[in-house]
Amino acid sequence: MDIYKALVGHFLFTLVKTDPEWLHKQTISSLNWLAKTSYYPANNCLNHLLYQSLSLPDPRLEQTILGMKFPNPLGLAAGFDKDGVGASLWHNFGFGFAELGTVTYHPQPGNPPPRLFRLPLDQAALNRMGFNNAGAVAMAARLKEGKENLNYPIPIPIGINLGKSKITALELAAQDYLESFRLLKDLGDYFVVNVSSPNTPGLRSLQDAAMLSQIIDVLQRENSANKPIFVKIAPDLEWEAIADIISLAKAYQIAGLIATNTTISRVGLKTQIIEKTGKSPQEEGGGISGKPVRDRSTEVIRFIYEQTQGQMPIIGVGGIFSAEDAWEKITAGACLIQTYTGWIYEGPMMVRRILAGLLTKLEEKGLTSISQAIGVGNS
Repeated sequence: MDIYKALVGHFLFTLVKTDPEWLHKQTISSLNWLAKTSYYPANNCLNHLLYQSLSLPDPRLEQTILGMKFPNPLGLAAGFDKDGVGASLWHNFGFGFAELGTVTYHPQPGNPPPRLFRLPLDQAALNRMGFNNAGAVAMAARLKEGKENLNYPIPIPIGINLGKSKITALELAAQDYLESFRLLKDLGDYFVVNVSSPNTPGLRSLQDAAMLSQIIDVLQRENSANKPIFVKIAPDLEWEAIADIISLAKAYQIAGLIATNTTISRVGLKTQIIEKTGKSPQEEGGGISGKPVRDRSTEVIRFIYEQTQGQMPIIGVGGIFSAEDAWEKITAGACLIQTYTGWIYEGPMMVRRILAGLLTKLEEKGLTSISQAIGVGNS
């Protein structure tokens, strides 16, 4: 029995209705303590127990993409570990990679609370956090300290998601992203240009090809080590706009695309009233994540895969709760997938369940590697 789903999640989310941001802060604090004290024998045993319980190593799930070795295709999406607190721990939870951030050059508190809401009827979350984080300088210091304290390399790729500081004018966005990249370029395995969050005023306008090209240009000029750079796009873009971004990605040799961020659409939501505010989701600003974005993100993945003939790596994210959800995105064209909201609802055992389910799918289809499944749903 999954104790988290049967008891813990029900207690926290339904019975006592724990504030989601408070609960997130407590989790991050626990991760911070565990990371800093992992050399204690008891904590070392705890980390080993987590890995044994939550991971599912299998060579059929392994891939090497853009020079990075992924032990499995399921990663932690950006937004959970904004400051890189758990960078050295995420592999113990079974993830094949983890994306830190979103981090901005200037530290910022984000939007005023309440700013994070669960929508259990929709298996979704509504957030308008606003890139709250300690800033690129603080993340760089933490990651450097972690590397010095560890006696072994982190066994999974670590991505860093970069956003624009709220105080930076849109016309200066490229320089803002560049300053963060300069501080962090030696500390991440890949980087993500986040121009698709709905919670920083004007940010999504940077998805326009002319604006985005300025950002990509300055980053690639600085990128002497040729670190893979992805662009994360919104699910709400028209097909023509996505096609423009694909063309831009090819022109500037962008490593790949992440599809997708949260949606501003409220279509089809079952939740009528958010208890904390007494308002409907339609009256509340912010992006929706979880199951409501699942189908649209898969459509965007399929479009990118078809437009690029499968030659551009795609990281699929949005509404992954089960092995079926994961398989759907992989067969649509995603070589890697990410989860956040689904992991919160389903609990830490979800990663192992999904990986086991993917192995079952491979066996059913007569495939010997997860890479063989990428895009097969489009043929």
